[in-house]
Amino acid sequence: MTAMPSGSIQPDDTTMCSIAVTGTGFPAGVGVEEGADVEWQVPEETAVAFEYNGRSHAVMMATPADLEDFALGFALAEEIVGTAADVESIDVRETQLGFVVNLTVDPLRLLRGSLRSRSMEGRSGCGLCGVDSLVHAVREPKAITATLEVEPAAVAAAFRALPDHQPMNQANRSVHAAAWCAPDGSIRLAREDVGRHNALDKLIGAVVASGADPATGFVVMTSRCSFELVQKTAAVGIPLLATISAPTALALELARNAGLTLGSLSRRDGVILFR
Repeated sequence: MTAMPSGSIQPDDTTMCSIAVTGTGFPAGVGVEEGADVEWQVPEETAVAFEYNGRSHAVMMATPADLEDFALGFALAEEIVGTAADVESIDVRETQLGFVVNLTVDPLRLLRGSLRSRSMEGRSGCGLCGVDSLVHAVREPKAITATLEVEPAAVAAAFRALPDHQPMNQANRSVHAAAWCAPDGSIRLAREDVGRHNALDKLIGAVVASGADPATGFVVMTSRCSFELVQKTAAVGIPLLATISAPTALALELARNAGLTLGSLSRRDGVILFR
């Protein structure tokens, strides 16, 4: 079993992902006169196209950071490839319209059934955009085979520590975070994006790229728990996913079918685990 990274690994340069804009303060706040101009940081959101062997598959709207992690994590979470070793190379290039990320994969290693056609772009808040058939909307998640003992107190500790691992959000207060944690709740890796699904994809890619076994830790996120997050988490064998908001009924049903534990913050700042 691969050991966890010894400390939190920070994402790549985040200075490119926030833009300073000017607004008008109202009502008056601390240090700001009413009607005065204030400088604010807003996150970048741009098109990121994923190609496999030069063939376009999906276009996602995302924060342009950690794009190699994003590409690898998306390929694994969407079950386009079975393992990271199936990806021979990842090439990122910037264009006038956004970024193109091409993954070179042995054609025999592509899981063809998962290369669902997408007829439009994937918006940052949506995990289904562009899927063109109801049969592709909800796929049964993989069964979790790993066991991981995590106490509710450890999940609560991870949530408390999460703000310290959100450098983008500290600047612009507008992006989601996903963090991978040791069983004691200490955060090992974190990634951010304007889209919650994108943040999880980036995190999955970062964990796998680090050489760690995803099943040896759990994930906390700053979002609600929709069924797509369950599918992505189960695809790589992570046994526990905790989100700030409670899971949807469908997310809970799929998680229970897969043996995935879900968690959320309770109204009294505690943690509820749904097994």
